Amino acid sequence: MKMLINVPETVVADALHGMAAAHPELTVDVENRVIVRRDAPVAGKVALVSGGGSGHEPLHGGFVGPGMLSAACPGEVFTSPVPDQMVRAAAAVDSGAGVLFIVKNYTGDVLNFDMAAELAEDEGIQIAKVLINDDVAVTDSLYTAGRRGTGATLFVEKIAGAAAEEGQPLERVEALARQVNENSRSFGVALTACTTPAKGSPTFDLPAGELELGVGIHGEPGRERRAMMTSGEIADFAIHAILDDMTPRNPVLLLVNGMGATPLLELYGFNAEVHRLLAQRGVVVARTLVGNYVTSLDMAGASVTLCQVDEELLRLWDAPVKTPGLRWGV
Repeated sequence: MKMLINVPETVVADALHGMAAAHPELTVDVENRVIVRRDAPVAGKVALVSGGGSGHEPLHGGFVGPGMLSAACPGEVFTSPVPDQMVRAAAAVDSGAGVLFIVKNYTGDVLNFDMAAELAEDEGIQIAKVLINDDVAVTDSLYTAGRRGTGATLFVEKIAGAAAEEGQPLERVEALARQVNENSRSFGVALTACTTPAKGSPTFDLPAGELELGVGIHGEPGRERRAMMTSGEIADFAIHAILDDMTPRNPVLLLVNGMGATPLLELYGFNAEVHRLLAQRGVVVARTLVGNYVTSLDMAGASVTLCQVDEELLRLWDAPVKTPGLRWGV
């Protein structure tokens, strides 16, 4: 496979150097693998820290900045960051108001963030944690016990980040993050496998003319494989899977997310199908976000995430945000 890299061993470091050059508003510690908003710590403000394996960009480093994360910890490709990174990030952004760890439900991330929380608390930093587990496709997978954390991570980081930016206390920011996760469901579909730089070939075998329904963001197996389907048929499968697991009584936020290699032309067409199906089911869409936000390297495919919102959650979603990967109202 052709890739725009130097050597696989330096892919993450090279990307962090490039991010630092493009975004002087961030402090990027390439050696220690920590990305911090340059004005941190902000007096009196709860800090939000997240992280995970690289390869999902702009998640998480691209969501560092006013209105979202205070810091992010990138691991190697599809590999959890280590506790030392998380402790270093927490110490860099803690103003004394506490730090919220936002953790996707993958075994390595959970174990390392748990260990980091203990170490940070030993250093006098108040830590709260929220686990993201929105994927309805499977209960357990190669990397998880329970449901996987996927697209809802963006909703949690944005809404909790807006609450923290307003100066809300740690207990309230944590409660809002939990509410968003509990109100969110996701389902993903792969049209192709992804290719990690170290392997140089697809991470799993997906024959031509087939797709994987319910795929994870590392290429984990989903519910089933089928012959290639139309955009409308894929949307129908995804929406049925989500609405079989939730019954929205409030308007929803909708994320139509590309897995990395699907062009916007296709994603917008897919979004039209999703809107059509939600309207048929009587689901009111309050806001829609379309694009590549929670990706899987060069995988072609898409995921759908719905989050039920009340007036407060919608207000916090609409609040200004200024990050490399998400920006409005500023």
